Order: sequence, then C-alpha cells, then structure tokens
Amino acid sequence: MTTTLPHDGLAVAERPGHARSVPGTRIWRGRADDAAWVRPAFLGLLLLTALLYLCNLSTSGYANSFYSAAVQAGSESWKAFFFGSSDAANSITVDKPPAALWPMALSVRLFGLGSWQILVPEVLMGVATVGVLYGAVRRRFSPAAGLIAGAAMAVTPVAALMFRFNNPDALLALLMTVTVYCVLRALEGARTKWLVWAGVAVGFAFLTKTLQAFLILPPLALIYAVCAPTTLRRRLGQLALAGLAMIVSAGWWVAIVELWPASSRPYIGGSQNNSFLEVTFGYNGLGRINGNETGSVGGGGGGRGGGWGETGIDRMFAGNIGGQISWLLPAALLLLVAGLVITWRAKRTDTARGAFLVWGSSLLMTAGIFSFMAGIFHEYYTVALAPYIAALVGMGATVLWEERRSYAASAALGGTVAVTAYWSYTLLGRSADYLPWLRWAVLIGGLVAAAGLLLAGRIGRQLALGAASLGLAASLAGPVAYSLTTVSEGHAGSIVTAGPAVAGGRGGPGGGGPGGRFGGDGARMQPPGQQGQGQAAGQQGGGMPGGGMGQPPTGGQMGQGQAPQGQGQMPGGFPGVGQGERGAGGMGGLLNGANVNAEVEAKLKQNAGDYTWIAAAIGSQNAASYQLATEKPVMAIGGFNGSDPSPSLAQFKQYVANGKIHYFISGGQGGQGGGPGGSGSSGITTWVEATFTKVTVDGTTLYDLTDAK
Repeated sequence: MTTTLPHDGLAVAERPGHARSVPGTRIWRGRADDAAWVRPAFLGLLLLTALLYLCNLSTSGYANSFYSAAVQAGSESWKAFFFGSSDAANSITVDKPPAALWPMALSVRLFGLGSWQILVPEVLMGVATVGVLYGAVRRRFSPAAGLIAGAAMAVTPVAALMFRFNNPDALLALLMTVTVYCVLRALEGARTKWLVWAGVAVGFAFLTKTLQAFLILPPLALIYAVCAPTTLRRRLGQLALAGLAMIVSAGWWVAIVELWPASSRPYIGGSQNNSFLEVTFGYNGLGRINGNETGSVGGGGGGRGGGWGETGIDRMFAGNIGGQISWLLPAALLLLVAGLVITWRAKRTDTARGAFLVWGSSLLMTAGIFSFMAGIFHEYYTVALAPYIAALVGMGATVLWEERRSYAASAALGGTVAVTAYWSYTLLGRSADYLPWLRWAVLIGGLVAAAGLLLAGRIGRQLALGAASLGLAASLAGPVAYSLTTVSEGHAGSIVTAGPAVAGGRGGPGGGGPGGRFGGDGARMQPPGQQGQGQAAGQQGGGMPGGGMGQPPTGGQMGQGQAPQGQGQMPGGFPGVGQGERGAGGMGGLLNGANVNAEVEAKLKQNAGDYTWIAAAIGSQNAASYQLATEKPVMAIGGFNGSDPSPSLAQFKQYVANGKIHYFISGGQGGQGGGPGGSGSSGITTWVEATFTKVTVDGTTLYDLTDAK
C-alpha cells in the first residue's frame, strides 16, 4: 500500500509485509522503519492514559450502584451473570443487555467486591481504546498522527469520566473503535476476514447498548460497497457475510433469552411485557429517538426543548455538553473537509480518503442522532464521539502539515488552530471562576501558533515545529484541565458529568443548567470501609423544571470532605421525583441510592440464609444500595424506574406467603407499574403498609413481612 501524500519524516507510508525488527528490540523499536522514538512514545501514551484514569479511582465508590449491584449479583450467580440480573436471586434484569457487566463481574468474582474491582476493567477499556485508535490512524498515516489522535482521545473530558465509571458506554466506545479499525483494515485489500471481525464487534456492541451500536452501520456499509478494491459482486457478498457475523454474535444471546421460559428466567427490566425485543425497539430504541418511551421517567417532548434538553444542530456545543466533548469538534469538522479536499482526486480505492470518509461519517451520523433525539439524553453519551473526533484531528493535522508548503494548506492548519483556541476560550468562560488565567493563555497561545502555522511553509523547519507544538498545546490545554478536574472528584449516581459546573447547561437532569443545583443530604455510596468520608453535595441540575439556583463550584472544589459528583441530583418535574428526597436510610431516589448505616445492615443480615431475598424495595437504585451493603439479594420492585410490572401485586403476595422475602424497605421512587388499578409498585406499598407492622431502624422504615398485624 502506498500513500498519495508527500512526507518529510513525520508521515510515513505503511506497507503490508514490512521488515521485522531485530528480535528483542521490537517491544521498544516497533517496526523496522520506525524512528527510535515511536514505540517508547506509544507505550508512554498508554502508561500516561492508565495513570490518568487510575488516579483517585476509588473516590467514586460503587459509581452507578444500579450496575454495581448487577455486577455483584453476577459474581455470585452464573445465571444472573448471563442475564444481567439486578440480584443473584434473579427477580429482574437491568434495562440493558449484559455484555458491559461481564468483565466487571468476572473481576469481582476473582478479586472480591470493591470499587477498584468494578472500575479497573473500565480503565483498561479506556487504555485499549486509545491503543486501538492509535493503531488505526498510525497504520495509514504516521506515528505522529496516531499519537495526536490517541492523546486527544485520552484527555477528552467525557472519556476521562466514562472510562472511570461503570456504565455500558466505556465498552461501547471500545467496540465502536474496534469496528472502525476492522473496516479500515478490510478496505486495504478487500479482506473478508477483517470485515467479518467488524460484524462481530458490532454484534457485541449491540449486547452492550442495543441499537446505539448500529448508528454507524449505514455509512460504513455504503463506504465499503463503493471504495473496497474488488468487484461490486464480491463487495456485496462480503457485506452479507459481515451482516451474518453481526447477527450471530448478537443474536445467540437474544435467541436464548427470548426462547427461555419466562417462568424460570428473570423479568426483562425496562420492558412492559417481559420481552427483550420490546426493550430493544421501544424504551432503548426508537423511543430514544422520538421520545415515546413507555415506562420511562419522561422524554424530551421533541422540538426545541423538553425534559432532556433542547434538541438542534447546536446541541453538541451548547451548555454543559460542549465542555464534555466539543473542544476539538470544530477542528475535527474543519480537518475532515480539508482531508477530503486534499484526497478528492484520488482513485476510488484510495485508503487515505477512505479513512476520512469512515471516521467522518461515523462522527456525523452519531452526532446528528444525538443532536435531534427527543428521548432520554445524557451528556455522557457523547463519549461515543470521542474516537471519531480524535482520529480526524490526528489525521487531518498531519496531512495538512505534510502539505504546508501550499498556502491553502498552511492557512487551513493555522485557521483550525485559531478556531480551536477561540472555542476553548469560550468553553472555559462558561465557568467564570474556573482557572481564569487558562482561557487567556489558550487564546493567546493559539493565536500566536496560528500565525506561525500560516507561514509554516516559508519559515525554517524548527520554527514551524515550534508553532505546531504550541498549537497542539493550546488545543489540548482546556480538555486536559477539565480531565484533571474530573479525575480529582468522585462521581456516583445515574447522571454524571465531567469537569466543573458551568452556567447555561441544557443537557438534561444534572446537566449543568443555569446554576441549577439539586441539594440533598444523602451520603456517598462507598464500599465497606470507605463510608463516612464526607457529606454529599448535589451536582448541578440541568435547567430542569424545579431546579434550584445556586453558584457553580470552582474547579477542584470537591475534595475529600464531599461526596462524588452526581450524588443527590434528581430531575425536577418528573413523576415521583422531587428535590432533596435523598435523605438517610430508606429514602432512596430514582437516580441515586440511599445511605445504608451499620444498624440497618445488621438487621437485614439476620437469618439472611432463610430467605430468597432479604428485602424488597421500590426501584433498582434503592434496592442496589442495600444489596451492595449486605451482599445479599434485594428485590428491585418495578426495575430502574419503579414502573416495570414486576412483580405484580399477586406475585408479590405469593412470594410473601411462601416466606421468600423478609423485609420491605419503605421509600424509594417509582411509577405505578404492574398494569391498571395501581397493582404495581404503589399497590404493593399500599398492601404492605396495611398488612404488616412498621419497624424504624435508625431512621429507616422496614416492614417485617413475616410479622402481620
């Protein structure tokens, strides 16, 4: 494979079948034609990424207790592991497929339950994503392009958040990056093997976060069908094989779940009819697009506004979302155009143009869906964009550098740096007290670098390299600062954001609304031995109805004496969810767990072996708190939202009559569920309160289901 671009040492054409390194030196030198600095720089990038993501990791405790409880269950029961059950007794699953839970559950099974055991696998996924991204970009362009892409990915604030958190998005980002890598390898020589591996990666991505894995499929399939260097008939046949591989790699689990008798498997969380396909195409599928999410806490209502923030073409740049992902987004878009212009006259099968098309279309498709989806949208979803943005920046910057003797190329490179510096200045200004000196340093440094790059083809190489280095530093300074702030804080609950609090957010609950803050006096959710380290401070609200006003904290404000970011945040105006309702004991919330004190924990553990579930609680977050504290199964009535019809009132009564549940924990948030007539979570609560004796343990209200009035 040859390159159509000139090179002066920073870009090197890659050729299959290159000479091998001398044995014993490959780990340090890499390929035989690599400069001496390449492999150490790559290994250093991976090491720094790992250190960044591992820093202060345990401060987040169990992070999202909803998933941590399922991880704990999977470490105790292989059946819970397979289905992704919320508890080891398999009452109900989480509202996603279980692939993202599997690495964490295996870690806990091997090393025991704890914060590091749950979160280190996520860190390793982040390091792997950087490594795969480097390989994908470096293979066709240059080591410098790969390093720039990898570094940009590593310091993207939302990546520094989600690769230290236990939501499915970390594994999804890794698998999407692997998918693009495999497609690019397939484009090199119409290689069926690599296209099939891409299908396998998409299949497992589906088992991670359902239909989000399919967002990039249409453009990737079209690009391969047009650009692969073989006959059209063979291209279509290869795409069919890749599609078959995708169906098999995702469908095996779906088929087993759908064919498994409902009476002997857990209820499928997030569905109203105990069907994974319903969750896939409804609540977690088309409902996210049009806002019609049955069983959800509410969609966006479509149009320019709604419960999860305004939709529109500027959504990725607005409010708090901009600080999560958009630092290099303008640069990526500009460099995508520049790369396509430079490679425009290349032949159909040109791999450089193919790379720009693949990464660029993945970015545009995903960002477009995120921008206009009317259903549930959280800022952290944007981690899916990080690999695409980083790849375009690495490729585009080095391609323009190679063409810098052309005034148009040097002007494009300088202009991109200037735009990036100005946008960083704007984003840093959204938090008035956050490192005010940095925004001016970034702006001035970026403009100076842009001026130098305008003349890059007419000044000496050393001066040009100095300008390029200054431009890179100015472009990454803002994301680096946000990422350092992110790793210095703990993050817990269902809705988390990176960086400091900002004004003007509009990304949904907890999304950096105009100074909005949802207060709460709930305590941080930590593994045993880490509780009691401080009191909670609610994360900023997202401009939601009912959001209180307050001053955003400065960067690094959250220290040892404060709870993880996100703790105590709830979207006002949603059914069953109010401000400040995360008190001590049993008053868990829809989006966060409850503090479980030692006395309550001891009470629940008494005679635990005599019961299938030591307790039942409304909502998965509430139940997860008690399960993680006791490491015993706790039934989550109604699933995540408390609105799933599981169990029905009749089923719950039967469980109680059979002596399978010891306690009912009062409190929690949720919808009606269970069908008409209040026969779900509210009906169960009413029946329990009327039938059994209330016992208060250190502020927590319990009902002993073995002791009727």
